[in-house]
Amino acid sequence: MPSLTDVARNHTTLDQADLDRLQLLVSDWQMLADLSFADLVLWLPDTEGLGFWAGAQMRPTTGPTAYLDDIVGSFIPRDRRPLLDQAYDGGRICREGDPEWRDDVPVRVETIPVRRGSRVIAVIARNTNLLGVRTPSRLEIAYLQSATDLARMITDGIFPYGGERLLSTTPRVGDGCIRVDRHGMVTFASPNALSAYRRMGLVTDLVGSRLKDITGDLLQTGHKVDDVLASVLTGRAAKELEIENADATLFLRAIPLRADGEHVGALILLRDVTELRSRERELVTKEATIREIHHRVKNNLQTVAALLRMQARRITVPEGQAALAEAVRRVGSIAIVHETLSESFDEHVDFDDVADRIAAMVADVLTVSTQVEIRRTGSFGVLDSEVATPLAMVLTELMQNSVEHAFSTRAGEDATGSIELAATRSVGRMRVVVTDDGKGLPASFDSETSGNLGLSIVRTLVIGELDGVLEFHPRHDGPGTTVVLDFPVKD
Repeated sequence: MPSLTDVARNHTTLDQADLDRLQLLVSDWQMLADLSFADLVLWLPDTEGLGFWAGAQMRPTTGPTAYLDDIVGSFIPRDRRPLLDQAYDGGRICREGDPEWRDDVPVRVETIPVRRGSRVIAVIARNTNLLGVRTPSRLEIAYLQSATDLARMITDGIFPYGGERLLSTTPRVGDGCIRVDRHGMVTFASPNALSAYRRMGLVTDLVGSRLKDITGDLLQTGHKVDDVLASVLTGRAAKELEIENADATLFLRAIPLRADGEHVGALILLRDVTELRSRERELVTKEATIREIHHRVKNNLQTVAALLRMQARRITVPEGQAALAEAVRRVGSIAIVHETLSESFDEHVDFDDVADRIAAMVADVLTVSTQVEIRRTGSFGVLDSEVATPLAMVLTELMQNSVEHAFSTRAGEDATGSIELAATRSVGRMRVVVTDDGKGLPASFDSETSGNLGLSIVRTLVIGELDGVLEFHPRHDGPGTTVVLDFPVKD
């Protein structure tokens, strides 16, 4: 189905300013459809004036639809629907007494010209399914009156108001609707609106009360009705805002109503967002708690590393010192992941930063006589914490193994070389290649049977934790070793 922009650019001479106005209207016309209990179709004038193109369509949530099929992109020639021609040519709202019949359904049609400045740029057809029509209730009368006022404002080029930023919490007609007169007195309140105010503590009726005064009495102690809130509650400003007390939170939207250039009242839509805000606060609390846990884990791991370093200084056996130094690096790689998690707002890690910090940590243990460059290519992207922690340990072991064994030399000789960490991410998979230009693998090397503790840790983590594949190969373009990791990741 084509978009409004597609239809306008392919079949009309409307400019970008006209299209912006129509986009603003379409973004907010669900309210008009619900108040009218009717389908809305936006008809755009053909480039050559031969008829009209359907640019957008909206069905009501408050009543039966008059259109079972989508008609956006369809064309109606002139004289086929006289009401469209009359509204566009005359710039006035047009309606007929006799309904149209569509698939044995009587439909009342009304056409509303859409004006920008002094020009009519489109026509809204309001189509009401008349099946099951009965004597309208007080709520339906209030809705229809508000719809009539909005239609006149569209014809006058007043509505929709520019500058409003509609949010996901923006209330709809069915959430709660209040009508106030030019003095801010409530003339109508829907049952949902009254229930929302009852939740805030209202014990009287809304109708006949001044909305600003009755709302001010319900707000939290010490909270005054400032100018912005007063302008919304009296319907003088087209704004959205929240009000709350200890019992409830309401989200309000005011739509000022004007006729003949004068303010005649306002339509105020409201939604009870108490539960939504409560869940949001719970999530914020949980996120803060999780970050604090990661922060404390990181601190505890750093304490463990410090204790291991102290113990290493007290041991005189070189093998023992080396083993404790390796343990310190393993603990440090896990601490880096938890430190990153403590700074984020979810359980995801930007692993490029983690990999770079691990490389710097490994480089810190190089001796004066060892000159090995560690560099990263490609990007890991964002990884889940359950992947980031084992991957951090695997990379630490592999790079540390290269530093210790690939570039080992006889006493008195300098060791030089490079280690490249390459990351390639595709749909659902991650491929990591660690390559060094050292002396290469021994002829009898077998990764499955090697008794090296570091390689045992790597195998366990790659296969058991990452559900991946681990391969060791001689470097294809010279001396050295290539280690390939391939494992699944969430996109």
